[in-house]
Amino acid sequence: MKTPLRPAPSVLLVEDDAGIRQSIRAALMSEGCQVIEAPSLARGRIDLSGRSPDLLVLDLGLPDGDGLALLTELRLWSPMPVLVLSARGDEADKVRALDAGADDYMSKPFGVAELLARIRALLRRSLRGGDRPGLQTFGGVVVDQDLRQVRRNGEPVHLTPIEYKLLCLLLNGGGRVLTHRQLLAGVWGPNHVEHGHYLRVYMAGLRRKLEADPAQPRHILTESGVGYRLRPQAE
Repeated sequence: MKTPLRPAPSVLLVEDDAGIRQSIRAALMSEGCQVIEAPSLARGRIDLSGRSPDLLVLDLGLPDGDGLALLTELRLWSPMPVLVLSARGDEADKVRALDAGADDYMSKPFGVAELLARIRALLRRSLRGGDRPGLQTFGGVVVDQDLRQVRRNGEPVHLTPIEYKLLCLLLNGGGRVLTHRQLLAGVWGPNHVEHGHYLRVYMAGLRRKLEADPAQPRHILTESGVGYRLRPQAE
């Protein structure tokens, strides 16, 4: 069942392709969203400051500049969730956008159903005011960050300190992709951001302990070449 959105959240869509704007606008309006359209970087900059949207959907290849410039400016003053859309499918481009502050990234062409699911997830996290419940659940796993306890199907699960830190980073990410660099810096510090093999080892450990089928994880997901995210409800 689709999770309903709060009445009339507003989404700023910065996209120069009129056809794509029309398709996304219709889909968002069917979800009860207000949609603000901007066909250029300059218009998007004006609408961000003047219209105060709840979420930004941002194309990177704009006629008057790179969308990353707008994202970088936004992050100087706002934690607004940002979903990047781009024809640039290269992993390095995804990493740059996520490291610059994007909450999620989709390559063109994309499916509208998946786009809406990701927007719903970002709006849920944003519109609840940033509060994180003490208890968080996924796939039979219950995590109590106040008590630092993890249970799976009612049984306690022993995680190493590093596994627990990684799990909390993923949980607190609100379903967005966390890059290898973000996870490494969050657990081991900024001097270890190139040691990607650390993540593979510990993520494998988390999956063995928390996934029903570690070989085909449904919740702790790999974004190939980019990072990891936690999906609370398997699709």
